[in-house]
Amino acid sequence: MRRRGPGLRLRITLLTTALVAVVSAVLLFLGWTLVGRVFDSSPSFPSDSQVTVDGVTVTVQTLTDALTAAARQDLLRAGLVAFACIVLAAALLAWTFTGRVLKPLHDVTGAARQLSAESLGSRLRLEGPRDEVADLADTFDAMLDRLEAAFDSQRRFVANASHELRTPLSVVRTELDVTLSDPDADVEELRRMAGVVRAAGERAEQLVSALLLLARTDGIGLAVREPVDLSAVVESAWKATRAEAEARNLRAVFRCVPALAVGDPALLERIAGNLLENAVRHNHVGGWIETVVETGPKWSVLRVSSSGPLIPPDRVEELFEPFRRGVKDRTSQSGTGLGLSIVRAAVAAHGGFAQAVAVPTGGLSVTVHLPSAPH
Repeated sequence: MRRRGPGLRLRITLLTTALVAVVSAVLLFLGWTLVGRVFDSSPSFPSDSQVTVDGVTVTVQTLTDALTAAARQDLLRAGLVAFACIVLAAALLAWTFTGRVLKPLHDVTGAARQLSAESLGSRLRLEGPRDEVADLADTFDAMLDRLEAAFDSQRRFVANASHELRTPLSVVRTELDVTLSDPDADVEELRRMAGVVRAAGERAEQLVSALLLLARTDGIGLAVREPVDLSAVVESAWKATRAEAEARNLRAVFRCVPALAVGDPALLERIAGNLLENAVRHNHVGGWIETVVETGPKWSVLRVSSSGPLIPPDRVEELFEPFRRGVKDRTSQSGTGLGLSIVRAAVAAHGGFAQAVAVPTGGLSVTVHLPSAPH
């Protein structure tokens, strides 16, 4: 492990003390020099002039040299004492004020050291002047907000996924236990049991595939980026959904124009497929579906609207959460509840965004914006 140097507080204190010491030393040297120049600039007398001081006769030059040396000694003595006091005071003040200034940084460090999945609710909420340290504390609090939201979302996702996977496994185990406990089970009963087990296995397989797709789109970037016509994507996705829509007697209207978007063709088809599947499965018998594809200089737009149950506007955003099936949770017998979650994650991986609004008469309208390909 590489050794670290002295801390920031000590370094700032040493730097401040050194600067004060240099400035004080320069001022002391200037004072010492100026004292000599003052005596040198005094009125000159003939070289053989003599004066009497305390009964002692000396030449003027000797007296001048003696006064200059004495003044310099006094200045040097007092200056050194002042130099030591100033340097010591500068060190103490720098250490004290640096500690006060860096205290918020220590709070940030302490909070980061205590951070764990169970203590994400703590915040610094630093008060005082809005300086760089306060900006750092606010940024740290914002990061904790995002981490807490991510951990909460992960906990809910894991809990919901565990519940969803437990359901088909419970069905399989129950069917096997009931059939095996019946000594008179005939071929027809075994076939019925096999059909139930197969349906539960298919449901679990769909869920696992959806989870893997969601993890793929939500975790890494796109492996393929190429121009894709959204109209062709919608047409291909509709082929897989048309039979179910006709069985429910749904009226489908398409207003699609050629619109090139940059992205992964498979993921883009999955986006359109999930939107159309949701529009069919969460619709009334004899309802309607409207699909619109538009192009623009920056965004290519795919909008799928459909009739259906009334959705409160304040609950529309919840539909993008994992394992949401319509207005109520886990009420639909088909699907995995990950359709819109995958749509939002896949759109975000393409650099776009998805929005949804409730249809006033009942139903939902989902609009996807994807980056347009250059013409």
